[in-house]
Amino acid sequence: MDDEIQLIRDGDGLAVIGDEATVERFLVSEGLPSQALRPRPFRSALGDAAGAAQVASDIAANSGRWVKLTKESAQRIDQLGLRKSATTGLSTGVLKGPKGQIKGFVEFAKGSGPLRGNPAQLANVGAVMAQLAMQQAMDEITDYLAAIDEKLDDVLRAQEDDALSKMVGVEFVIEEAMTIRDEVGRVSDITWSKVQATPETIATTQVYALRRLDALAEKMERKARIGELASAAEEAESKARQWLAVLARCFQLQDAIAVLELDRVLDADPAELDRHRDGIRIARRNRLELISRSTERLVARMNAAADEANAKVLLHPTKSPAVVRSSNQVVAGVHDFHGRLGIESGRQSSETRRWAVAAVEVRDKALETGAKGVGAARSLGSVTLDRAGSVKDKLAGEIAERARRRRGNGNGDEDAKERDTEG
Repeated sequence: MDDEIQLIRDGDGLAVIGDEATVERFLVSEGLPSQALRPRPFRSALGDAAGAAQVASDIAANSGRWVKLTKESAQRIDQLGLRKSATTGLSTGVLKGPKGQIKGFVEFAKGSGPLRGNPAQLANVGAVMAQLAMQQAMDEITDYLAAIDEKLDDVLRAQEDDALSKMVGVEFVIEEAMTIRDEVGRVSDITWSKVQATPETIATTQVYALRRLDALAEKMERKARIGELASAAEEAESKARQWLAVLARCFQLQDAIAVLELDRVLDADPAELDRHRDGIRIARRNRLELISRSTERLVARMNAAADEANAKVLLHPTKSPAVVRSSNQVVAGVHDFHGRLGIESGRQSSETRRWAVAAVEVRDKALETGAKGVGAARSLGSVTLDRAGSVKDKLAGEIAERARRRRGNGNGDEDAKERDTEG
């Protein structure tokens, strides 16, 4: 008897559904790390929403794993030739092969299966997969915040803006709703009523944090003197990490709201699930682009400051390296932040030019200039000597001529005296 597994892919991940041992063999053979699909909401969404007892039974007998696709693993999955549905936007396929033969999963099966040929069920799977992708991102942001050890409560409470201080309360409300959802397996009217007003506060906080980052970049631009630039760079190093942490937390809470939204739509209006999932994906991508533009401006300004400081290291051997160090810390922080949120960016740090290196460069240039000067001096000396010789010869000739004239004038006078005497 052949083993069979079903693959479902969206823009972020891959769901692998089938017998537990078969699924595990496939994942191992492809080198794909995975996590379990949450059994209760997964089976409830696929079975109850479809309203078919047999489907629910089929799913209960199967195991589901979710894989976050990297660029490399996505390319391997592409080679399987999954077929994209125009209705759901999901790529699907069923692979089968001889029992126990992992490499046998090469042929697409056309027979019946728990998820094949049912757009409603696929839409539900797509929603679950979108939730898993966002929950994975939320976990990575949690790790990021723990790694940088920023006390968000302190940062938020220190702000005078009332909306920012409300963020602390928003966090508790959303976390409570997520806890209830994980326990119950759905989002009830009561749970949703608690969180539906929170997005406005999160958006206000996000905009505020972006403006603070923009202000740091603008402040770097306005500093011309190296001392002022060093102070601004030090402030950017201190403040940028705080505001990046605030942005990360905002994004995490927005993902949590989206997860709750999908459960709510699934419960209240399943027919809208596909469109709502697409809308969430577009809105999330727009938020990422907005954050990317703001943080990249800061990176560009910090790199420009580092270049400027490196150019002046000879005159400012202490402050110039400090500017470069602060700049590199900010750039590295933004790069780490981008990685956690899934934003592609190229890290570009500026190497600190040591004073001695700069001094050697200046010395070498001076020696080169001096060598050229010596050659020019030699050429000038030769020309000068030639000109001096010509002047000397000319002057000697003029002196001799004057002497002859004097002698000539002297002889004429004596002849005249002699004629007078004779007369």
